[in-house]
Amino acid sequence: MTIRLYFDEDAMDKHLVRALQARGVEIVTAIDAGLIERPDEDHLAYATAQGCVLYGFNVADYYRLHTAFLAAGKTHAGIILARQQHYSEGEQMRRILKLLAAVYPGWCFYQSWQTTGWIHFNSAKKNSSARLV
Repeated sequence: MTIRLYFDEDAMDKHLVRALQARGVEIVTAIDAGLIERPDEDHLAYATAQGCVLYGFNVADYYRLHTAFLAAGKTHAGIILARQQHYSEGEQMRRILKLLAAVYPGWCFYQSWQTTGWIHFNSAKKNSSARLV
């Protein structure tokens, strides 16, 4: 299964993007998509349309958008969130790769590094279930 990541404008550090691409991760950035200075709704809509997992730092907004997607019966490829300026590029890369290695077909996920583990939401079901791994 190929997982494509979309980095919103806050998360698109060129060194992190290059490091992940060197490890075979396909990445599209907000610059590539022409979405600089656009609201988070636009970033998630683009990522969803392209089948990309979104990576960003705006935990509150993306959690709200994720919840709204589920309430509306919509799905997305996934959202990975981290607190901005809390992790080095190397640590972000290691955590992203670890998460991608744990994902399997049919599951979408929301992950916040403010928690003690990974949280996966199965948005393919009407009643979304979550599990901590």
